[in-house]
Amino acid sequence: MSAVPVYRWRLAPPGYATLRQLRAQGLRPGGQDVAAVLERPRKRRGPLVAYLYRIDRAKPVRPMTPARWAALAKANAAQQVCPSCRRDAGYRIPASLGMCVTCAFPEEQCAA
Repeated sequence: MSAVPVYRWRLAPPGYATLRQLRAQGLRPGGQDVAAVLERPRKRRGPLVAYLYRIDRAKPVRPMTPARWAALAKANAAQQVCPSCRRDAGYRIPASLGMCVTCAFPEEQCAA
């Protein structure tokens, strides 16, 4: 196994990009391994780490098909249904509550 080069913050050579930078260019890593690591030193804690990929080995992002759009819409709709009252809340149910705001705080709804 070869060692991965480590660069300091803002000192990586051209030709490398993070996942977000690849996505902004319409690319994806395409199965390649991490080519380099970028480290940003911090006080009192370990450094922030960003993984870099080679741009020349990146592949274009796969386009969304109608089936993928339908699956995404179905998943988003499922996260809007309250498990307690089975109503569509009209927003994504917070994982911290596990139910819609009306069911989580019924005393506040009665006072309003």
